[in-house]
Amino acid sequence: MSQRAKRKFFIAAFIIPTLVFFCVFTLYPIFRGIYISFFDWSGSAKNMDFIGLDNFHELLKDPIIWTAIKNDYFLVVGKVIGILLLATLFAIAITRLNIRGSSFYRVIFFIPNIISVVVIGVLWRYVYNPNMGFINSFLSLFKSEQVQTAWLGQENTAMWSLLWPSIWAGIGFYMILLIAAILSIPSELYEAADLDGASQGRQFWSVTLPLIWEQMKVSILHIVMTTLNGSFIIVWIMTEGGPDNATQVMGSYLYQMGFRQYHMGYAAAIGVLILILSFITTIVLQRLLRRETIELA
Repeated sequence: MSQRAKRKFFIAAFIIPTLVFFCVFTLYPIFRGIYISFFDWSGSAKNMDFIGLDNFHELLKDPIIWTAIKNDYFLVVGKVIGILLLATLFAIAITRLNIRGSSFYRVIFFIPNIISVVVIGVLWRYVYNPNMGFINSFLSLFKSEQVQTAWLGQENTAMWSLLWPSIWAGIGFYMILLIAAILSIPSELYEAADLDGASQGRQFWSVTLPLIWEQMKVSILHIVMTTLNGSFIIVWIMTEGGPDNATQVMGSYLYQMGFRQYHMGYAAAIGVLILILSFITTIVLQRLLRRETIELA
C-alpha cells in the first residue's frame, strides 16, 4: 500500500464512523420526523394515514403553539442577556481584577454545569415551593405574615420563575469560555492601555471585547440553539407547561402531543417547526453578529 493510500485510509478511519453516527442519529431522525409530519398517526398504530399539510394547517391555528413560540424566544432573549452579562462580569473580575481565590470561584460557578438538568429542576421547585420554599421564607422575614406566593402556579410569574434557574445553570460554562479567551490576550496590550491612562471600563470596550468577540458570538449562538432545542426539560420538570399552558415551549408541547395525547403526526409537525425556526434564527444572528475579526499577530 502506497503512502498516499495509507493516508487516505487513515483519514477515512476517523471520518466514516463519525459520518455513520451523524447519519443514523441526526439526519435519519430529521428526515423521519419530516415524513411523519404528513401523516395522522398515534405513534403505535400499524397504519399511518396520509393527510398532507393538515398538521401544519392545524399548527397555524393552534393558540398554544404561538404561546410556546413566544415563551421560547422569551427564554432565548432572557438567557442571552442574563448569562452573558453575568458570565462576562465574573470572567473580567477573575482575570482582570485579581480577586483572591479565583480558582475557588471558577469551581463554584461551574458546579451547576455538572448537575443534571432534572436535578436542577427539582431543586428549584423546592426553592419556589409556596409553603417551605427559600424565596417565600426569605420574603416572610420582612412581612408580618407568611408569604405563600405560588411562583410556578401563576401565569404572570411562572415564566420569569423558569428564567432564573436557566440563567443560573448556564453561567459557569460560558464564564470558563470567556476566561480562556481573556487569558489569551497578550498582557502588552493592557500595559499599553494603562500607559495611555485607559480605565478598566475603557480597556474592556477597546481591548477585551473586540478580541473575545468570536467567543461571545459562539456563546450567543450556543445559548440560542440549546434554548430552542433543549428548554423542554426544565419546563417539564418544573411546570409541565402549566398553569393553563402558560409556560409551554415548543419542546414541551411536542412531548405532550406526542407522548401524552398520542398525536405523533402533529408532534412531528411541531418538531419540523422547531427545526425551521432554529435554522432561521441562526442565520439571522450570524448576519447580525458579523463583524471584522481581529487577529493577534
